[in-house]
Amino acid sequence: MTTALTDTDLTGLPGVADWQLVPGGPHGTLLVAGPPPAAEREPSHSSVPGGDSTDATARATAAGDDSVQDTDPAPLPALMRRLDETALLTMARVLDRTRLFRDGRGHDADEVLAALAAAPRHAWLVRRWLRTLAAENRLVQDTRTGRYHGLEVPDRREHARALRDLDGACRGLGYPPSMTRFFRSAAERLPLLLQDRATLQEVLFPDGRTDTAQGNYRDSTPSRWANHAAASLVVDQARHRAAHAPLRVLEAGAGVGGTTGTVLEALGGTPVDYLFTDVSPFFLKEARDVFGARPGLRHALFDIQADPLAQGFAPASQDVVLAANVLHNARHAGRALAALRELLVPGGLLVLVESCQEHYQALTSMYLLMSPAPDEQGWFTDLRAGQDRVLLTAEEWTRQLDAAGFDPLPVLPTDGHPLAAAAGQRVLAGRVRPGVGRPDPDRVRAALADRLPPGAPLPRVHAVDRVIRTTTPTGAPC
Repeated sequence: MTTALTDTDLTGLPGVADWQLVPGGPHGTLLVAGPPPAAEREPSHSSVPGGDSTDATARATAAGDDSVQDTDPAPLPALMRRLDETALLTMARVLDRTRLFRDGRGHDADEVLAALAAAPRHAWLVRRWLRTLAAENRLVQDTRTGRYHGLEVPDRREHARALRDLDGACRGLGYPPSMTRFFRSAAERLPLLLQDRATLQEVLFPDGRTDTAQGNYRDSTPSRWANHAAASLVVDQARHRAAHAPLRVLEAGAGVGGTTGTVLEALGGTPVDYLFTDVSPFFLKEARDVFGARPGLRHALFDIQADPLAQGFAPASQDVVLAANVLHNARHAGRALAALRELLVPGGLLVLVESCQEHYQALTSMYLLMSPAPDEQGWFTDLRAGQDRVLLTAEEWTRQLDAAGFDPLPVLPTDGHPLAAAAGQRVLAGRVRPGVGRPDPDRVRAALADRLPPGAPLPRVHAVDRVIRTTTPTGAPC
């Protein structure tokens, strides 16, 4: 439960000019920032110690390009659109099966949810379907009432043909056959998945196998490019470590190790202390089986939603933190970034791989994994609050990195690169900025303790460079 703090409690804390109380964890988190600089600072692109960020990003881009040199990027946007088209047909077919749109009347989102018998935690996903179909002119929304009508329904043969054609699109994007089977199975079971009468984990990891997830996070063309570019940035950081000291890397949410293998291969014989972490013991066991006794590789549980220090991780203990396709799950991106920054040494590097552009195929498959847990009281509490969305744009990630105390590096692939528009998978990195002007979290906690009744719970305090204001669905600041 979040600490019940008032404006009076939080006003005038030492060095604090702005603050935001973020729910989550046992007592919440307090983000505190000092006075803004005299001139508003734009996000900068930091330099690699002993080198130049332009060189580092150029090498990362070259590494990504080399990894997909056997792939012609020109057809990729059309292939992604084919996947999206199949998803649109699937959404329409599932909605039509409720018979709700066959009476010619308009219906609101709540009526659709009731007709689907969707679990409350998946309500956001159905609302996204309705807005997406309306945006694609497959459904009409009355601008006055907000109700939906006029669903354009594909016939059964058209939908079946689209599902069959998935194989060609998946092969063109570098997905293995198991990924095609996954998309088909998810489409066939979608009503049950929405009702929580089946789970997507059963479809993604049939009989406990991870080859489908590997195909998504390792083998596809966008993932290969991003993984090799991210690995290049890690290798650059290794070149500037202290002489003879192992490079300390913490990979958060490593999952099936789709990025891990590429990074370890790129590091070669570089001495490492590589900590493979995930929230699930299942993935730690898989990593031990896949990577064996690789020198310097360790494994640990780690939940990005919780305080790393409370989980036994030491501050300023890592040279690199790597998080591939996981940080969008953080309920508050700024809080998670501030926590990861505290794990890094001065000048340490954070490397993220994130999808920054939504594809409709995820709305009928992978996004089911991103719904809140059945017992979760809230969902996103950052700039995504009340918006029924999971992904941040590249620009939003850059602003979040900057606010949390990182000097962002250029986003890769850069705008104009064929893969940037086709897939939306981006590599975002930032270097820890010196904390000049940040409040001292210990002093802030001590001052709070003096103001509250004895024994009152205190929130976790993270010092950031800037608090990014968000609003709740009702417009109130949060």
